[in-house]
Amino acid sequence: MSASRDQRKGGCCGCIFSLGLSAVLMWLWIHTSDPRCSIQTLSLPSLNGASNITADPTLSLTLRLVNPNQIKGIQYDPLNVTVYDFPNKSNVIGNILMPGFYQGYRKKASKLGQGTANIAVALRAVSDNGTGVFRVDMATAVKFKTLLRYSKRHRIRVGADVVVNASGVKVDPKGIRLRSMAPKMGSSWVVLGALVNFLVFTLLDF
Repeated sequence: MSASRDQRKGGCCGCIFSLGLSAVLMWLWIHTSDPRCSIQTLSLPSLNGASNITADPTLSLTLRLVNPNQIKGIQYDPLNVTVYDFPNKSNVIGNILMPGFYQGYRKKASKLGQGTANIAVALRAVSDNGTGVFRVDMATAVKFKTLLRYSKRHRIRVGADVVVNASGVKVDPKGIRLRSMAPKMGSSWVVLGALVNFLVFTLLDF
């Protein structure tokens, strides 16, 4: 009798473990997170000596991209970065186009891009002490890759304000997170709640 009870208990524990593992794997399969993007460096040397509009017009920027997904890779389309003269995006200072690439799950990447700046527009955006606040937007589209297939293409547009000093270099030494203005969807949380409820009711049956 005792052996039979122990066997049933062991079977229940195994079933509970299997259900829990299945719920976690299903959650990881369904849930998808957008890549996290941040600006690590931004440089516009022409701001160093604001009266010289014939200075080097090179606009350089480094993006850091993080794939937070546990079991999904990300295929990026080309990354289109636009730098504006003010946070309200009055005029374009310059554009930087970075090639697309594939990023494995839980991987990080740093991408350096360069473009040519409109010096006259940039100089109008700086204050008397030579500093300025630029708006940086990044637009791309991504497809998420599982073991079996790619998802449909998903468009991403994020941005942030960046303060540069009189030398045309980003002031904040830390990365500046590019954030989306689009509302976040809660469908993944609904699915997770359904999985948890299913698991709880199944355990109660035991």
